[in-house]
Amino acid sequence: MDWFHNSKLFDLARQGQRLTHIAAVIPLSFVFAFFSQMGAVPVLIVMTIIYGFPGDDGYMPGASALESGFWMSLQLITAFGLIYVFLWAWLRFFEKRPYWTLGLEAKNILLQYGRGFLIGAVMFATAVGILSLVGSVTFEQGNPSQQGFAALGGVILVLIGWVVQGGAEEVLIRGWVLPVISARYKPWIGLLISSLIFAILHGLNPNLSAIALVNLALFGVFAGLYAMREGSLWGISALHTVWNWVQGNFFGFQVSGTNADGGTIFNLMEIGADWLTGGEFGPEGGLAVTVVLVLGIAVTLLWKRQGSVQEVPVQ
Repeated sequence: MDWFHNSKLFDLARQGQRLTHIAAVIPLSFVFAFFSQMGAVPVLIVMTIIYGFPGDDGYMPGASALESGFWMSLQLITAFGLIYVFLWAWLRFFEKRPYWTLGLEAKNILLQYGRGFLIGAVMFATAVGILSLVGSVTFEQGNPSQQGFAALGGVILVLIGWVVQGGAEEVLIRGWVLPVISARYKPWIGLLISSLIFAILHGLNPNLSAIALVNLALFGVFAGLYAMREGSLWGISALHTVWNWVQGNFFGFQVSGTNADGGTIFNLMEIGADWLTGGEFGPEGGLAVTVVLVLGIAVTLLWKRQGSVQEVPVQ
């Protein structure tokens, strides 16, 4: 467990002239996230001009998967892209350290990103497998142009937006909040605070439940441990990206209570008790995902392997 107390992420955070005080880290994380969301306003205005005000089916219920995938990707890029800019400015002018010290070293990028992508896909597929075993998931009839092979172009296109979104949340929470607090105080404080901030940032999402809030915090704990053990953000950024993409655009579920436009390969729906399936919040609001996250935390903590203590286990 030396990686928990001496993660490379903490050493990278100490390379600046100063570490931001916790009293500033907490409010700034919300400020950066909120004002970054404002970046999507022009896109939403343009969509309203073109398609009119959104109804129950969104802005463009009759659009192709490729068209809706383009706009979904653009919304994600503009809603989260400014986080990178805000952090760059803060690091440059206040902490005075390079941007790559957020855990973005140019080393083993393909290995770490590919491994995280695979682990994330397997983890969420495991949650779907649990739901399938207990008969709590079934196929849903939908627009033929928005599912299956016809949706492939949109599903691939929207992945670009999920890459930006997943990476942005990770550089903010696991790249900045977690290492700065951990390096200045204690690692467990950094892990706890960063996980709570991550959960609270999703607190306004539609159809949020108590289990969903717990799962968001558990994902924060898992992601924090993963990043600390690997000493890098590349892997957890990929995992976060594919988790959302597979959930919304591969299996067709809600992603943290919101619709994922751009089409889906398999159009599935949950059936049965909301406490297990997550209901309208999506699987992240149910105990199937709780089980997967608890197992993920246990494996990350307990896995023994030869080599660097910074590495995350490959299953």
